Amino acid sequence: MASDTEPSHTIKLLHLLFLSTSWGMQVWVTFVAGRLGCAVLSAQGGGSGALPQHSPALPLAGFVMSRHLPRHTFGSIQRQLFPYYFHISSTCAFLNLTLFAMSHPRERLGEEHTAQIIIFLICIAASVLNTQWFGQVTSAVVGELQVLESSQGLGQELGLAASEPRRRLRASNPGYRQLARRFALYHGLSSLCNLLCILCNGLSLHHLAAQLPAL
Repeated sequence: MASDTEPSHTIKLLHLLFLSTSWGMQVWVTFVAGRLGCAVLSAQGGGSGALPQHSPALPLAGFVMSRHLPRHTFGSIQRQLFPYYFHISSTCAFLNLTLFAMSHPRERLGEEHTAQIIIFLICIAASVLNTQWFGQVTSAVVGELQVLESSQGLGQELGLAASEPRRRLRASNPGYRQLARRFALYHGLSSLCNLLCILCNGLSLHHLAAQLPAL
């Protein structure tokens, strides 16, 4: 039974529920379902300012959907899913901070608790940036890239295969080349925010695990 100096069991349950939901969703979307950028990532290959095939964004590209669906199909699915993903992540981060702050009044805050609040604030900031800016711009640019690729008969290949036609399109079409560079910038920023959220939630889970007396 919770004492007067610790959160109630309901608060603990809600905090664990929101944190585990956010963490599990982030791991699934990042490493299994696939990041939005994989849908057009190979379009960046070749040319000045291109995103190399072994860039840091690749670990965020997922390992399942991106390799078994046509690129444009995969990209369209992700463009529909990511707004929900970003909004749920932001909501969970805000609720986690609220519950934690409610359970730790200012007069009882220690260094460890203050660090946790800072971690939650960083997670909220990164989530909101993705929700309101980076994610939206990335999704919009992917749509424009898909329109240009479709006009050239591209987009039905699987995964990162057959990238040479897209390299030629990039070399011959300044508009496509500019969109590809813009995508590389915003996708990179979105990926960094996503990784930051995963790191923050991982640190919060570590903090919770350290408080468990036993399994």
